[in-house]
Amino acid sequence: MEDRLYKDVMEQLLKKDLNTYEHSVRVGKLCAAMAAPLQLDEKQAEWLLLGGCLHDVGKMLVPKYILTKKSALSPHEWKIMQQHTYLGAQTLHDYEVEPEIVDIIHFHHERLNGKGYPLGLSGRDIPALAQICGIVDSFDSMVSDRPYRKGMPFQDAEEELLLHSGTQFDSEYVQMFLTLSPTYGGVYDGQTVLCQEAKHD
Repeated sequence: MEDRLYKDVMEQLLKKDLNTYEHSVRVGKLCAAMAAPLQLDEKQAEWLLLGGCLHDVGKMLVPKYILTKKSALSPHEWKIMQQHTYLGAQTLHDYEVEPEIVDIIHFHHERLNGKGYPLGLSGRDIPALAQICGIVDSFDSMVSDRPYRKGMPFQDAEEELLLHSGTQFDSEYVQMFLTLSPTYGGVYDGQTVLCQEAKHD
């Protein structure tokens, strides 16, 4: 998949929903910041960055009224929302993207205890980079404003990650993520850039 295609996909996501786009940019940049504590090589770091940027690309195929709804989703709407992991993986699989990136998109909502989706994978069956993206995604979702609620303080979100360490999230990866506190690499300074630009920071 060419660099230009990554940019095009992100621009399509921006046109679909600004909040989802900005969330995806932040997750990508936080994933990039995780490369150092995880001691990833250059290729793995690129997979994690791009997987983070593109993890919600399947939401381009979710009806906008669901993405922007200002109240809790109904069970039917939640089922539709959950399809974004499969839809995103299928979209990029069609472009012959590296399987490690597709796995991040497909499995970032799986949880250690098997209570995630879409397949209910558990433990080591969940690709490591998908687990890491799942932690980052959860943190940003908690601290960010959504149409139906205000974001929580960083400290509260950190405590939530710790509370679910060993059940939903890998404890070691959570501890590594928390080493980015309190600044989180300046991700929350109000500036957003395309993931293409983030690659060259």
